[in-house]
Amino acid sequence: MLKAAIVCAALLLALPAVAAPTPPGVNLRWDQCYSDGGVMNKTFACDTNTGSERLVMSFVLDSDMADVSGQEVRILLQSASPSFPSWWAMKNAGSCRVSSMSFNTTLPPGSVNCVDWADGQASGGIGNYTIPFTGPNSAILQVAVAVAPTNLPTLFADQEYFVANIVINHAKTVGTGACLGCDQPVCIVLDRMRITTPVLANNLTLINGANGPDSQFARWQGGHETDVTIVNCDGHNLGCIHQFTCVPATATAARGSTWGAVKSLYR
Repeated sequence: MLKAAIVCAALLLALPAVAAPTPPGVNLRWDQCYSDGGVMNKTFACDTNTGSERLVMSFVLDSDMADVSGQEVRILLQSASPSFPSWWAMKNAGSCRVSSMSFNTTLPPGSVNCVDWADGQASGGIGNYTIPFTGPNSAILQVAVAVAPTNLPTLFADQEYFVANIVINHAKTVGTGACLGCDQPVCIVLDRMRITTPVLANNLTLINGANGPDSQFARWQGGHETDVTIVNCDGHNLGCIHQFTCVPATATAARGSTWGAVKSLYR
């Protein structure tokens, strides 16, 4: 029995750290929702023009919320390079990869713990994708999701709810006409989500992670966010917004990362 207990303890220690729920808040992960094992960092060899990556948005409430009509989402992106890579110039006319970003509200296959807030009834799309945003190496992505006025659900506390996917394909990664910068680290934050209802006063704005501060960040090619702060909470037109610096993960040691930041590298 002692031997079995030692083996069990070893297995538990080998499991990746998962932050406890801290609702209300938002999550951003690759492949799946946070509670279904979505990953924080996505590494791609940049060696093919086929296939795609799925970035999953979700949220958790701390109290029940009736008559939810939709979500308005703001996502910020920043590269570790001086200027935003052309590989990430997607969607807009004249961009290097004009058709490489898409949007859908289909719950990821294999979802178990994460629930579609709209039970398949939502629709929406990308409102804008602007490069640059706060600097030459940044971008802003805004999306919106809604259901018909006749399908307003009541959502419950402590349940992770799926919102939508941003799908990024691998087109023009290699070969003739390839766009540069696929291999550059990028940091992505689900900066703000406004959950809407027919009554403006009942709307709820979420700006924090639902499972700790790292859960609203996703990373590409080992990007790592440092010096994270929330600024402009004093009524400016953008409202509260995340400010941070994106660096390669290997550079974090040189920046004197806190133990919490080091732990987040392994989630």
